[in-house]
Amino acid sequence: MSSPALIRGHEVVIGLETHAQLSTQSKIFSGASTAFGAAPNTQACAVDLALPGTLPVMNRAAVDRAIRLGLAVGARIAPQSIFARKNYFYPDLPKGYQISQYEIPVVQGGSVSFVLAGERKTVRLTRAHLEEDAGKSLHEDYHGQTGIDLNRAGTPLLEIVTEPDMRSAAEAVEYAKALHALVMWLGICDGNMQEGSFRCDANVSVRRPGAPFGTRREIKNLNSFRFMQQAIEFEVNWQIDRLEDGLAIEQATVLFDPDTGETRAMRSKEDAHDYRYFPDPDLPPLVIGPEWVEAVRATLPELPAAMATRFVQHDGLPADDAAMMTQSLAFARFYEAAREACGQPKLVANWLMGEVSRRLNAEGRSIEASPVSAATLAALIGRIVDNTVSNNAARQVFDALWAGDGTDVDAVIEARGLRQMNDTGALDKIVDEVLAANPKSVEEYRAGKDKAFNALVGQVMKASRGKANPAQVNEVLKRRLA
Repeated sequence: MSSPALIRGHEVVIGLETHAQLSTQSKIFSGASTAFGAAPNTQACAVDLALPGTLPVMNRAAVDRAIRLGLAVGARIAPQSIFARKNYFYPDLPKGYQISQYEIPVVQGGSVSFVLAGERKTVRLTRAHLEEDAGKSLHEDYHGQTGIDLNRAGTPLLEIVTEPDMRSAAEAVEYAKALHALVMWLGICDGNMQEGSFRCDANVSVRRPGAPFGTRREIKNLNSFRFMQQAIEFEVNWQIDRLEDGLAIEQATVLFDPDTGETRAMRSKEDAHDYRYFPDPDLPPLVIGPEWVEAVRATLPELPAAMATRFVQHDGLPADDAAMMTQSLAFARFYEAAREACGQPKLVANWLMGEVSRRLNAEGRSIEASPVSAATLAALIGRIVDNTVSNNAARQVFDALWAGDGTDVDAVIEARGLRQMNDTGALDKIVDEVLAANPKSVEEYRAGKDKAFNALVGQVMKASRGKANPAQVNEVLKRRLA
């Protein structure tokens, strides 16, 4: 592995804490709904509001999802873990404490790997623990006041904490993207960063090579990969500037302002003892037996790395293509369905990386929302393979299918007159006419100028209105010009 790049003579050290909102229907300790977008405070029940006499009850589905992640990253699933009260005061925390895990988390260790600039990197995980989310403070449209929405209070979170293994903003972003893809692949989190379902805190410090770790500052609530890159890069340069001016770095929690591109201190950073953690007296230890772990393991999908390896070994895809096919479980399933239907793995991959991805990206769609189904794409590829249509005509058919101008490939081909010309007699006649009309190109080709041949091919294709088979055109032309 290559040595980390230095920035102005300093090594960057980054660890991430990621809050993944778990895809349960109800909250972690109550039966209230977790649905996003409800009117403020309509999905906060007595347990969420911490009314006197209420008791939390553990949501088994949240534990299932924690186990799924632990198994996927090769972590240890704790046979017994403890919930603790994390005490701090904030207006959107109705209990005055957050139920979390401290000393014994449910998921311990593990790792996440990714490829950056052609090099595989692995980030070690320290832990992943279950906890409840707080509510939300609303500062806009309140005439200088702050509103509190407790709908989110009690929503189940899995906080995934790394070791300080990352050495650049680019590494942090690629790790976050890999984790984001994994939690969605496993079905434990919808990954919606705009709605706060997946948000990261970055612990950033700098040091001279070989020196002890520097003082870290935590950038809170980064909800886009672009903002993460910008925030870390600014913070790194801010810290180096300060050190070079002979000033100390003070441990702090900071926020990133995307309008200015700068981080700013929010408060001094608390240490664990400041939160006065102690075991929650209302929740017994969480016991996870081996039978529970094996039952969850049986539901795991094939993981991205294993699937990509299979696509390379069995389908003959290049490694980069296989990685693209496994960018999400839905994308992989689409690829597999199309490949199974037409038996052309490389062509399916090419179309998915080309026309399909181009359209999806331009329109902000996911593969699930593709207007062209896997079966329809396979049918179109089949018509390319059997020479019914040329590649150019196939793109025209695809455009029509995407626009909703039909769903049957053959019907679109016939309606638009795109069937490829396979009549050798008709093609011979067109070639003869083109050669007679372009004596200069004929002379130049025979004089050894290859570009003249390409010009003649273009003329034949134009004369046939794109319906001629390009391979046949090349064959007939070469025969005529021999």
